[in-house]
Amino acid sequence: MLFYRAALPLSVRTVSWVTGVIRTHRRQSGSVWRKLEPGRQALLMLVYLRKGESFAEVGAGFGVSATTC
Repeated sequence: MLFYRAALPLSVRTVSWVTGVIRTHRRQSGSVWRKLEPGRQALLMLVYLRKGESFAEVGAGFGVSATTC
């Protein structure tokens, strides 16, 4: 399990897979900079989808703005 203010029933395999998808997308699109590294971005996205919180709430948990989310 991974933890984000509460336990989420996510496997490390799921987060690793999403991280790989984000890395591939960044490489293909030529993106050179993001506020969050791919692993944190993957976790942020999975938390948002799983918990249904607003971007402001999720962003606060990760130390980024709602716009960055």
